[in-house]
Parts: sequence; structure tokens; C-alpha cells
Amino acid sequence: MTETPVDPALAPPRVPAPEPLLPAMGTIRYPLGPLDEWDGPPRTPVHHAAECERTGACARACPTGAIAVDQAPGTITVRLDYGKCLFCGLCVDACPSGAMTSVRFEETAVRRRSDLLLRHGPDAPPAASARMAEEVRDRIQRLYGTSLAIRAVDAGSCNGCEVEVAALVWPRYDMERLGVHLVASPRHADALLVTGPVTRNMRLALEKTYRALPGPSFVIAVGACGISGGPFRSSPEIEGGVDRVLPVEVYVPGCPPSPVSLLYGLWLALGKVDQRLSRGEILAPTVRTR
Repeated sequence: MTETPVDPALAPPRVPAPEPLLPAMGTIRYPLGPLDEWDGPPRTPVHHAAECERTGACARACPTGAIAVDQAPGTITVRLDYGKCLFCGLCVDACPSGAMTSVRFEETAVRRRSDLLLRHGPDAPPAASARMAEEVRDRIQRLYGTSLAIRAVDAGSCNGCEVEVAALVWPRYDMERLGVHLVASPRHADALLVTGPVTRNMRLALEKTYRALPGPSFVIAVGACGISGGPFRSSPEIEGGVDRVLPVEVYVPGCPPSPVSLLYGLWLALGKVDQRLSRGEILAPTVRTR
């Protein structure tokens, strides 16, 4: 069978390709370089004590009880728990004085749960010693300084955090360029990345997965649910956070945390950067090169 020849003069004109809806984007350099200005809208709440009128409007607007205003006789204390915060912005909208604002800050991962607690008021008791956290960081850096295999476990999440974790393997973020990989079996993993508030039905499975890790290993708790139980914290069907079941080395807050926050948390776990959130206060950036 032979094909019928086509006269070029009678061929339909070629239609030009449509313009792309978005400009071409490549892999971000972060955390090896600066973060693009557009990547991540201002969504992290920050409290300015000097402008606060202590009306408690922000606390009443918070859906998870992450904000508390204590008006004891002669003293007023404002507390903000980033581990419970959904980063929804309702407190910013409710604040009548503008003391609560949103900033573009994604490097919120910490090593100690207490570093997610902001307290503005009378002098707080001294923080616990960070020697153990330093020892853990040095051990992780020594063992996993160039690569990290992660087993992700959904312990009862709404699937919001899983979408952001999946985005880490997209060309935009490409965490494998940093030597970080997701693996299918805990027996091949160096760490667990756990999302969700740990439901009663998932507790045993999570404990078995942790025991299957070849030691030494560590755990990363992701999202408000994984840290404190989030909006499900009062349910009798959940444990209330990963650290109630397993020892946690790194906490990554958010609902859900952005891929940038997750990249920073992984980089923090590897000891490549210094923590930027201490007792709820944002510290100046100090990026290490090792």
C-alpha cells in the first residue's frame, strides 16, 4: 500500500504553539542558595508585644487554641504555639491593633518542642539545656552528612501534608539533589517522616515501622497534627502527636508545611543549617557550608 502524496500548497497552515500560562521555572537553589522572593506567601504569624492591646481577639479567633492571653492581676502574658498553629491567618484578621502580622518565613523547623512556643509577658523560666540536641545533631551529621533515606508514614493525616511531601520529588524542589531519598521499606530507611495525629488504629503500625528501622535512626514529625494533634487534638481516637509514641528529633510545623519548610527541616536534620526559631522568636540566618 502506497501513501497518497500531499501537495504542500494545499496543506493547512500550521498553527503556532500557544504561549505558556506560566513562565519557565527550573529547580530552586534553596537550601543551597537563597530562596526566591515569590516562593511562599506571607503566612507565618508573628506577635509584636509593643503593639498588643491584650484584647484576646486573636485567641478567640484561633481554631486550635494555639494562642492564649492570660490576664493575671498585674501581668498579661501572650502565648503562641507554632506546633498547634494552622497558619490560617485568622488571628491576623481579628487583631484590632495590628500586633499580629504575617511574614514570609518558612524556616520554622526546630529540634525541641519548646522552641515552637512564643511567650510575651513576664520573664519565662530558663530553657532546658540544649546539650542533648547538640549531641544528636552531631551524631546525625556524622552518620548521614551526605545522604538520607526516608520512609514516610501517614499516621492518620488528612492527606494535605502528603501532597507537600510528594512535591519534594518534583523538578521544582528535587530533594534528591541534596542526597535525600524516599524509600518504600523501613528496613532501607535512616529516618521516619511521620504525618498525622497518630490515630489509635495506626499506633501499632507506626511502632512496628520504627522498630524495623536499622539503627541508629531518628524521627521527623510533620505538620500541626504530627506535632500536637492539630484540629483533632481533643478526639479520643488520636494520640495527640508523634512524640507521644516515638522520640522526635525534628519538628516541622504548618498545616500543611510548604515544600520549602520541609526542605529546611530535612537540611536541619542533617546538621547543614542552624535553627532559626528559638522559643518562638525568629533569629538571624546563619547558614553553614559543611
